[in-house]
Amino acid sequence: MHVRCPDRLPEDVFRQVLEQLAELSPVVQALPPSAALVELKGSLGYHGVDGRRLGEVLRVRTISRLGVDVRVGIGPSITVAATASGQITVPGGVFAVDPGQVTDWLGPLPVEALHGIGPRQAQTLRDYGVHCVGLLAAVPPATVQRLLGGRAGRQAADRACGIDPRPVAPRALPASASVSRTFPRHTLDGAAVRAALLDLVVTLALQLRGRGQAARGLTLTLRFAGGTTWEKTRRLPEASAHDDDLRTSAYRLIDAAGLQRGRLTRITLKGEDLIAADQVAEQISFDGAREARLVAEEVSDRIRAKFGPGAIRPATTLLRVS
Repeated sequence: MHVRCPDRLPEDVFRQVLEQLAELSPVVQALPPSAALVELKGSLGYHGVDGRRLGEVLRVRTISRLGVDVRVGIGPSITVAATASGQITVPGGVFAVDPGQVTDWLGPLPVEALHGIGPRQAQTLRDYGVHCVGLLAAVPPATVQRLLGGRAGRQAADRACGIDPRPVAPRALPASASVSRTFPRHTLDGAAVRAALLDLVVTLALQLRGRGQAARGLTLTLRFAGGTTWEKTRRLPEASAHDDDLRTSAYRLIDAAGLQRGRLTRITLKGEDLIAADQVAEQISFDGAREARLVAEEVSDRIRAKFGPGAIRPATTLLRVS
């Protein structure tokens, strides 16, 4: 069962929806900020009903207890269930796909409707005449790999045929991750603040990659002499744990602060709405420089794993030319 809640659902309400899911099955995987997976194999026999009926029970409970309607997709795999829930256009509903109907049901759908296919991947497939899931399933997997890349191509070819062996992994709503830097003296030096922020970005990104998570947003908190604080949150275009992406958003946050003569005592960077890294859709990139930086990032991670987190640090000095 794949459950989609309304967008911008407050976190406390999302947690209550997860509690309703736990009443149906002990195997619930939170997909923040507004979705979840539920394993129904054991629950069907326990409750004595089919999956569609459990979906209807869930809707009644969330509406009556929380005032929240949900879209529920049910199928033999995560891909089919998530694709089904995405086909519900009304505020709420239940869509169940029987195992024997998967291929016939998926076939006519546009490629972008297949769960896991991102906009750029869909456009690439359309550019080569693959506009529906049935055509994608008919294309040789090796060809799909050449179009979308090795791993992404294999996954797309399999999922177009309804093949998705991933299990539902029990996971509660993940906590945020934060890193801080306290200045030994009140600082007015913008270059020093920016260098400290870059160090926090690298530390946070490394922490997220080590935990197998990615952030959907960043929150920057600045504390000034006298105890006043400034805080702002920015959503990332796509969930990420890469230095490049976090740095871009973090710099935009610090620019938004408009620091003039404020004396900073502490700076905190927090990754918000964390999700599992394997839930992030892989997009095709034609930016050679970015790809090179991602390769360098992987190498840096291996060096830090072998020699310690302090083995590689971002530059924190500013050359002054007179």
